[in-house]
Amino acid sequence: RMNHLSLSELCCLFCCPPCPSKIASKLAFLPPEPTYSLMCDDSGSRWTLHLSERADWQYSSREKEAIECFMTRTSRGNRIACMFVRCSPTARYGIRPENVIVYGQSIGTVPSVDLASRYESAAVILHSPLTSGMRVAFPDTKKTYCFDAFPNIDKISKVTSPVLVIHGTEDEVIDFSHGLALYERCQRPVEPLWVEGAGHNDVELYGQYLERLKQFVAHELVN
Repeated sequence: RMNHLSLSELCCLFCCPPCPSKIASKLAFLPPEPTYSLMCDDSGSRWTLHLSERADWQYSSREKEAIECFMTRTSRGNRIACMFVRCSPTARYGIRPENVIVYGQSIGTVPSVDLASRYESAAVILHSPLTSGMRVAFPDTKKTYCFDAFPNIDKISKVTSPVLVIHGTEDEVIDFSHGLALYERCQRPVEPLWVEGAGHNDVELYGQYLERLKQFVAHELVN
């Protein structure tokens, strides 16, 4: 046995490696009920954000109007929804990298780490991150295979921005050890937030979550 994998499992791994979608399915979880939707006007070109009664919107309607929604397609033809928050009535994009905080949660930490490893930003926040897809699917995996599409563990050391790692100690989807391993490999780690007793989908329900974010953004980041 190698890395606690049987011979048959090793043969399957190398002869029929899992594609990214298979790894992603291992990370799948039931998301909470959505609190917003995107509505299109009669022209089919303008989209607006509509909040449900469950939405905990703490800002004015004027601030909501600053959220610009649109649809686009990826190079593979996939249709995705995008939201852009204007910092002022006349602002559109053109935001300097040092004013951008890259935030990723769960499998969303994969594009976040990839982006931050190639471009400078004000900071990076990794919420319930994974070290790699194979390490989630096969917890005893010790190395990153060439077909692993989610190699956060190999890219995190290339991130030169301050990194805040947040993880629940009782995460049932991505083990707490993933967050700890990434934190230990950061070039510029800040004090992490290990939320005692939190799982994968409820970290933000704990009071220390917002307190740590406020402390990090308002006091620890140098403008």
